[in-house]
Amino acid sequence: MINNSLKQLGAMLASKQISSVEMTTEFLDRIDQHNPDINAYIALDRERTLAQAAAADARIAAGTAEPLTGIPIAQKDIFVAKGWQTTCGSRMLESFIGPYDAGVIERFDAAGAVNLGKTNMDEFAMGSSNETSYFGCVKNPWDRSRVPGGSSGGSAAAVAARLCAAATGTDTGGSIRQPASLCGFSGLKPTYGLVSRYGMIAFASSLDQAGPMAKSCEDMALMMNVMTGFDARDSTSLQRDKEDYTRGLPAMTGDKPLAGLRVGLPREFFADGLNAQVGSVVQAAIDEYCKLGAEIVSISLPNTRLSIPVYYVLAPAEASSNLSRYDGVRYGHRAPEYTDLMDMYCKSRAQGFGAEVKRRILIGTYVLSAGYYDAYYLKAQQIRRLIADDFAAAFTQCDVIMGPTAPGTAFRSGEKADDPVAMYLEDLYTIAVNLAGLPGMSIPAGFAEVEGKALPVGLQVIGNYFDEARMLDIGHAYQQVTDWHTRMPEGV
Repeated sequence: MINNSLKQLGAMLASKQISSVEMTTEFLDRIDQHNPDINAYIALDRERTLAQAAAADARIAAGTAEPLTGIPIAQKDIFVAKGWQTTCGSRMLESFIGPYDAGVIERFDAAGAVNLGKTNMDEFAMGSSNETSYFGCVKNPWDRSRVPGGSSGGSAAAVAARLCAAATGTDTGGSIRQPASLCGFSGLKPTYGLVSRYGMIAFASSLDQAGPMAKSCEDMALMMNVMTGFDARDSTSLQRDKEDYTRGLPAMTGDKPLAGLRVGLPREFFADGLNAQVGSVVQAAIDEYCKLGAEIVSISLPNTRLSIPVYYVLAPAEASSNLSRYDGVRYGHRAPEYTDLMDMYCKSRAQGFGAEVKRRILIGTYVLSAGYYDAYYLKAQQIRRLIADDFAAAFTQCDVIMGPTAPGTAFRSGEKADDPVAMYLEDLYTIAVNLAGLPGMSIPAGFAEVEGKALPVGLQVIGNYFDEARMLDIGHAYQQVTDWHTRMPEGV
């Protein structure tokens, strides 16, 4: 059961093969067994979760079920959920209990999905390895000595180890796609504004976007049907007609089902910095697309090399503003001892935030300060426009862009912890997508042999604005003729 698709699980519930309470209990038991080692979950509440499952069973019996009714979904701990501990992976919010539901949580609740628990993450979504979490590093189920990627590392490990049917994540610079690549599952960052950010604890408001993390593109399409939609409470939410993201997913027909599809390969994605084995796996996946009828087009994204320095000016600037609210006054950690108000501010923030969060607040405050705003922040915004223009030009030549999701496979815990620049380079191929506000997806493409271990590799698919349905179709076509997305790590 644990390796079944969301559609298959839904069919099992509809046919009364299994109840939601029984299905949820099986996942909760797996979490009890494996979470002490993997550390994928921060908050669990068996009683609350099983009550939701019982309500889902009643809904199924009444004939009012939707496709995800009764299916256990893990929620990244960046989403506020009423009555649930919501920490964002930080000591600052260790004791915070959500007073309301985030837009994403509301939508899953309305669909009848079951909340299995809140998953571990890099503190305030700042990290590429899940090593900055106050609640400890998450382990990669494929090799427990390695990281799962970040910041959505808990959701990634939970999906890979089948400790949930699917999970939610957020992506500010690659935090859904990079863990998807390192843990061997499918992850999608939608077009900016397509999924509500209401109740999603902010890191960098112009970059953050929620998305699905699941075994396959078909699963992600079902989740997108629930997650997307206008939310008046989010000023960045886009008003568009609802889409059915499953509409193009039937079985392929013909010898060349993707005939006419133009796939752009950016020269910059296959240059220095890409691990040779990863490059070979990605090329094999692209060759498979050629067999399906796709046409390869060579393109250039010349300003991609500037995406990391641009991101690490803009994201910390926005973070320094967003995190200023954590002052020890209204909610969050307050220092137990202090002399006056200023001392309380300083000690509460010093104790509540971890090293990486402090580093980014300092950088952000610096680039926004008088005398430096024009030289750094304004210049970064100008280059951001150039990066978006590169993509716009590329999409006149191709329909989708493909390449590696990450430059390498999962690295060992602690290997890059003392080298922030090396850690930042993990997002080399993903950040530009966020800067442009485009949709990006990672799907399993195979394995690379590293020190005697077969570690997952992801293929990144980048689409034009609002092109998620076509991207999911393209990914689904690949997953119809390969089985990488069905592989499970040993020992779970």
